[in-house]
Amino acid sequence: MLIDSFLNFLQYEKNYSEKTINSYRVDLIQLEEYIKNDSEELTLTEVDADIIRQWIIDLTKKGYTTSSVNRKLSSLRSFYKFLLLKQEIIKDPTRKINGPKKKKPLPIFLKEKEINKILEETNFKEGFIEIRDQMIIEMFYATGIRLSELIGLDNKDINFEDSLIKVKGKRNKERLIPFGDELKESMLRYISVRNETITVKSEAFFIKENGERLYNALVERLVKRQLSKVVTLKKKSPHVLRHTFATAMLNNEANLNAIKEILGHTSLAATEVYTHTTFEELKNIYKLAHPRA
Repeated sequence: MLIDSFLNFLQYEKNYSEKTINSYRVDLIQLEEYIKNDSEELTLTEVDADIIRQWIIDLTKKGYTTSSVNRKLSSLRSFYKFLLLKQEIIKDPTRKINGPKKKKPLPIFLKEKEINKILEETNFKEGFIEIRDQMIIEMFYATGIRLSELIGLDNKDINFEDSLIKVKGKRNKERLIPFGDELKESMLRYISVRNETITVKSEAFFIKENGERLYNALVERLVKRQLSKVVTLKKKSPHVLRHTFATAMLNNEANLNAIKEILGHTSLAATEVYTHTTFEELKNIYKLAHPRA
């Protein structure tokens, strides 16, 4: 029997564990039973790509996860590679089969009332650190910049006359991000307090008390600390604020291409994920509000 021959090969020549071999056995028997339901005369050596595709669809319908289906497909690839070597078949039916892709999780973002609560109601004190931390939260939300871009900001990158921020994104690609009067006022306030408090001169826009540029872990901690005051999200990172910016722009009817340019995405596909996020939100609102939902 071909399955037994293959399993012996795995055991004695590949030194696979008993558990792994048993997994292969289960997968191959499962495929064999599937094809027997269609035709008693059909054998594993006669299976073609269409049958395997149908089997994958059947597994998915039965509730198997993407990773489980891909693992089973991997078992089949090994089996048919073995049959090719043994000249039991002349063509590998799995060669052009692509397994199901794992769905990317939708971006996590704050609701408008949550971000407003952080910016308006959180008790930031009047000291340099507190004003700086508030400025960082506001900067992330108002511009959608990445953590590395915020840390890399220099004083010369802020153009108050034209209300533009120049950031250096991935692969050192520069872009300009517009800002409004509210962020302008906050930045001027921060600069005033910073220059009065910190005597050490630095080209960096955001600095520590000793005048040094901020670093990733410090900003991540302060963002997590501030978000923890108003939300119970598992993920409380600067990137959540970037997602919040993009979602807010889209919800207020901003052009998708414009959002793409502001975020510094190289392709529209990366930006389109936010349309799925807002669609999911709409579905949730419908379920809660509609009497027939």
